[in-house]
Amino acid sequence: MIEIWTMGELLVEIMRPRAGMTLYEPGEFQGPFPSGAPGILIDTAARLGHSAAIISGVGEDDFGRCLLDRLQKDGVRTDFIEVIANKSTGVAFVTYFEDGSRKFIFHWDGTPAVMAEPPAVEEIRESKPRFFHLMGCSLMANDDFRRRVFRTVQLFAEEGARVTFDPNIRFELLAERAVEEIAGPILRCCSVLFPGDDELLLLSGQAEVQAAIATMFDRYPLEVIVLKRGSRGCTVYTPQGAEEVPAFEVTEVDPTGAGDWFDAGFLCGQLEGRTLCESARMAAAVGAINAQAFGPMEGRITTDSVAEFLER
Repeated sequence: MIEIWTMGELLVEIMRPRAGMTLYEPGEFQGPFPSGAPGILIDTAARLGHSAAIISGVGEDDFGRCLLDRLQKDGVRTDFIEVIANKSTGVAFVTYFEDGSRKFIFHWDGTPAVMAEPPAVEEIRESKPRFFHLMGCSLMANDDFRRRVFRTVQLFAEEGARVTFDPNIRFELLAERAVEEIAGPILRCCSVLFPGDDELLLLSGQAEVQAAIATMFDRYPLEVIVLKRGSRGCTVYTPQGAEEVPAFEVTEVDPTGAGDWFDAGFLCGQLEGRTLCESARMAAAVGAINAQAFGPMEGRITTDSVAEFLER
């Protein structure tokens, strides 16, 4: 059995070590750190004790080895990651600014990060998937890969997996494409949605959160919307109502990946039979632990560390 699946980019991340350093001037970098939103999510799920697999690709190079070694060490199924000779592993460069904003330079289109093909139907069926989770950034690299992702999502939905979606919209990658083109086919088979405020408004076409929530439940077969608000916590919406779940107060070192960790925590909570709000609280704990470490997958995540955090 593989409980949680995802598909999308595996990257290494090369990071400026301090806020305020531009990407266009010579200066210090740190890395490579294993990264890519789908990779962060799936590694977290495995570290929380759940069977997890990613459909992706890396180059036959040291950056690819960095990713494979880390995922394998943490228990992720890597047999659906293709290692491609004569192609370089995807890379993202990132810097932060004093106001908390960040800037990326991505080198991933044309790399193995976006060359994966769907598994065979027999492999999907034999794995008895519970969740197929997708990140919106994985839909923005190129049209061919987006079509392959759409096909893969459909295959998993047909085999009984609940489709969950974090829009994770990288506005620098959206270009001139309409958001419906990017997200519509996923939303039409989605059970659980994890947007931020801006993404929710963009997806719904509304100008106000409550109207946006109503529109999304009316338009798509959603069961749950978990509206993520960072340090302000989250709100768990169902068609029957809403409940606020506060964030944990921590000293933030690096917020990269915290949203992906949050998603993994929520899905694992659901697999463990927790209520929606209990799952959201677990998700908040996982995200907070990650935010205290430098690097997108470097938080001290274990089932014990999360349990200790939840006792606060």
